[in-house]
Amino acid sequence: MTPTYAEVERALLGRWPETRLEPSLDRITALCRLLGDPQDASPVIHLTGTNGKTSTSRMIDTLLRALDLRTGRFTSPHLQSMTERISLDGVPLTQEQFVDAFADVAAYAQIVDDSSDHPLSFFEMTVAMAYAAFADAPVDVAVVEVGMGGSWDATNVATGQVAVVTPIGVDHAAYLGDRPEIIAVEKAGIIKPGSHAVIAEQTPEVMDVLMRRVLDVGAIALREGVDFGVNDRVTAIGGQQISLQGLSGGYDNIFLPLHGAHQAHNAAYALAAVEAFTGSKQLDGDLVRAAFAAVSSPGRLEVVRRSPTVLLDAAHNPHGATAAIEAIQDAFSFSPLIGVVGVMGDKDVEEMLRIFEPVMAEIVVTQNSTARAMPVEELAEIAGDIFGEERVVVAKQLPDALERAVSMADGGEGGDDSIGSGGVLVTGSVVTVGEARVLLGGQVS
Repeated sequence: MTPTYAEVERALLGRWPETRLEPSLDRITALCRLLGDPQDASPVIHLTGTNGKTSTSRMIDTLLRALDLRTGRFTSPHLQSMTERISLDGVPLTQEQFVDAFADVAAYAQIVDDSSDHPLSFFEMTVAMAYAAFADAPVDVAVVEVGMGGSWDATNVATGQVAVVTPIGVDHAAYLGDRPEIIAVEKAGIIKPGSHAVIAEQTPEVMDVLMRRVLDVGAIALREGVDFGVNDRVTAIGGQQISLQGLSGGYDNIFLPLHGAHQAHNAAYALAAVEAFTGSKQLDGDLVRAAFAAVSSPGRLEVVRRSPTVLLDAAHNPHGATAAIEAIQDAFSFSPLIGVVGVMGDKDVEEMLRIFEPVMAEIVVTQNSTARAMPVEELAEIAGDIFGEERVVVAKQLPDALERAVSMADGGEGGDDSIGSGGVLVTGSVVTVGEARVLLGGQVS
């Protein structure tokens, strides 16, 4: 009997969570072998880094489809539905397709569970489902984002033809280390022998780690600022106008409907990755412009309503918080900006709030529905120390937090965000942003 989507969700959530790690590729390797090694059925563009992976993955996917290639894309975590993690030709699996992918893997997963010291995790299962779905489609290329790290990440059972390393900072410190250069050792593990490594600008210590890996495995390094990059960018209505330097030439007059300098850099990584994948050939300029104009990245400085403007951004570490605030200052003129912040308990919450404090007039602290969420009382105490208690509002339920923030922002002057009206930024966690997106009527995409 075919399970329902709800039953599949429960079965997956009943496995080891994504935050429980046992660093080994043994289980996913065994599962994929039983499945016929679907991860080898198509070339893979593999992405790691601290922030920007999902946006860059979506840009790569869009560019590849513009070249008439059939794509599979695996990203994590999801905003609203597990189905978002696995996409074919830019569209998330339907619930029926997701159930089918689970059914294809489940019986083999039981064999691995029975023969292993530890059961397959939630993440390992979804990775196997993605590779199986891509092989079954079949796709011409798989765009795969790591879950955490690189070397021991379940996605690394595949051999990426192109490895993309976005900027590396500190996140998941309890699992990966508390210094970027330590974290880089783990993330460098996706760079495979003979592959092209598209590397974002990094600190010297991180770049040293990555270049050692490139040399050790005989990969080809393609570095931002040397081999490709952003030539120019100006803020535009609904996004930005950018000029990019690719591996084989320049691309001008590109409209990117996403906010922030970091998204322009993500576009540069995506372009370089696709050029490397296609043999470093310069792509047709009109094709590139059309592809970037069609890019979306839900939950990444996404405007979900107006009057007042409500922005969703899934920043969940200091690096992401800095990028979000810089982008808001670049693209908007909110007066006041009200924050709605709900975080996970294992994050660098104090540093994130210190980054938000100079820009947010007031902050509404809340918590999302997961067990990992920091209790709102604890978050309020930390926020009070940084913002001052008079600037902190406590709303344990996210719907109440959104309502309070919108009301507070409505007190701003003017009626157009371009001239200084009030705005709301919902941030602090992918889960918080995903739940807010559901409440505000966002569609799975």
